[in-house]
Amino acid sequence: MDLMLDFLLGFYGPTPYILLFCILLACGFGLPIPEDITLFAGGVLSYYGICNVYVMIVVCLAGVLIGDSIVFWLGHHYGRKLTRVWFFKKILTEERLELVRHKFADRGNRMIFAARFMPGLRTPVFFSVGTLHVPFRVFFFYDGLAALISVPAIVGAVYYFGDQLEKVVDSIKKVEHGILALIALAILAFVAKRYLSRRKLNGGSAG
Repeated sequence: MDLMLDFLLGFYGPTPYILLFCILLACGFGLPIPEDITLFAGGVLSYYGICNVYVMIVVCLAGVLIGDSIVFWLGHHYGRKLTRVWFFKKILTEERLELVRHKFADRGNRMIFAARFMPGLRTPVFFSVGTLHVPFRVFFFYDGLAALISVPAIVGAVYYFGDQLEKVVDSIKKVEHGILALIALAILAFVAKRYLSRRKLNGGSAG
């Protein structure tokens, strides 16, 4: 993050917004720069007064959602063809895609929401959801809902508590882990409920 900040701190006006927007778009395609670090950088630039925090949040949301939507669109229209292309083959490995499809079959649309908090699986999930021809409005709703939580939370927290950056980073990580834990618990509860219902139904049938 230090290298990114050193680079971005040399720009003023609309340039930092444009650069961060482009980086977030590239993150959607699997660029090896964690999305969270880019959002942290947006918060730091706002903290130092180089950018307006509210404009930064809107720009980051746009970059995140447009990048995710492009990945979904590519999966929806081209699917398997792209997985044979060298660049996409590196990111969208067969193992990852099969893992995503298996999890999506169990968890449904909740997987889209959870993927926003799982950097390693985010791109394969959105691509796979596209190949499964999930309606775009459904994808955008769940992805947008997650982005409306994560993007303002990260950028805003760094902006308001920039003088305690290390504590902010730790807190954000704890919140993200907490969200993932809640999602996992909800999924386990749902699976357990279905299992008990089926067992009860089978028991009734046997009787």
